[in-house]
Amino acid sequence: MSRVNDQLSDRDREILREVIQTYLSSGEPVSSRRVAKDRQVQLSAATIRNVMADLEDMGYLRQPHVSAGRLPTEAGFHLFIDDLMSAEVVSDDDRRLIDDRLTTAGGTGQELTEETSRLLSQLSHHVGVVLTPALGSAVMKAIEFVPLSGRKVLCVVVAETGFVENKLVVTDEPIPREDLVRISNYLTENYSGRTLFEIREELLRLMSDERVRLDELLRHAIELARDGMNIGHAPSLVVDGTHSLFDAGPGMSRLEGMFQMFAERARLAGLLNRCLDADGVRVVLGQDSRLTEELGFGLVVRSYKAGDGVAGSVAVVGPARMEYPRMVPLVNYLGERLSEALARRL
Repeated sequence: MSRVNDQLSDRDREILREVIQTYLSSGEPVSSRRVAKDRQVQLSAATIRNVMADLEDMGYLRQPHVSAGRLPTEAGFHLFIDDLMSAEVVSDDDRRLIDDRLTTAGGTGQELTEETSRLLSQLSHHVGVVLTPALGSAVMKAIEFVPLSGRKVLCVVVAETGFVENKLVVTDEPIPREDLVRISNYLTENYSGRTLFEIREELLRLMSDERVRLDELLRHAIELARDGMNIGHAPSLVVDGTHSLFDAGPGMSRLEGMFQMFAERARLAGLLNRCLDADGVRVVLGQDSRLTEELGFGLVVRSYKAGDGVAGSVAVVGPARMEYPRMVPLVNYLGERLSEALARRL
């Protein structure tokens, strides 16, 4: 590149913006004549053509073949996203809808993330995704064992982040309700503030220690915790709007791979997990990751908080030719509001 992006003139930036916005609307290579026709500031097609040639030399545009117009490169998209649309904001109508829906959503972390995923999909017309924390490594706030029928017991674990995990446990013998209450109180009082993994490992060590004499109640507590706290350590995904992939047009040509990605989820969760340390909104497309390059999609993502730390991320998944001026502020606003909604419920 002959110049870095902070040396672009205002005219360079404006023409780059016009090319990208026209491409986002049409999906086709953009000619200098098309830019000249659409621009309010009058410049000749020849002048615009020279600027577009310079932008191509700098790596922000590319020409698929000699007689075609030009397309934005990944570098051009990122410059457009990072620098040329900072004034874009979420509309007042969208803000009101988001605020109302997150205010009236249920009280658990799961209910809030599910509502956030629906809002992302509804307002973007793409796939809304929320990465939720791995409960196995979450810090326990409380635990409750609820008798169902016979030997079936529902284990309800509440994490300090506000997320709740329910797991069905089948015991070796029926346990009276009053004993389940005592076990719940014992585990909450003695082990809250520690991760589920740490609690389970300590109780299993206690059970295996032949020097420790266990009364029946403690034995039941350890057995229930062993099964009820056997929760995965991988983050999970809340996904909404995969039907939108059918409407994405030629920009989303690898449909089979996309549906497989959402079915298996591990690769997408890994990509979102790697974005947790980013400040603000991050856009991932093309060669930014192996997954986006392989499947040809774009990802707009930012993290959200629960308690004192980062809990997960919110994202829009769609074709690389997304309407980024709308997607970036939308994802940013929903990430902020989800963090606030989770904080209110702690």
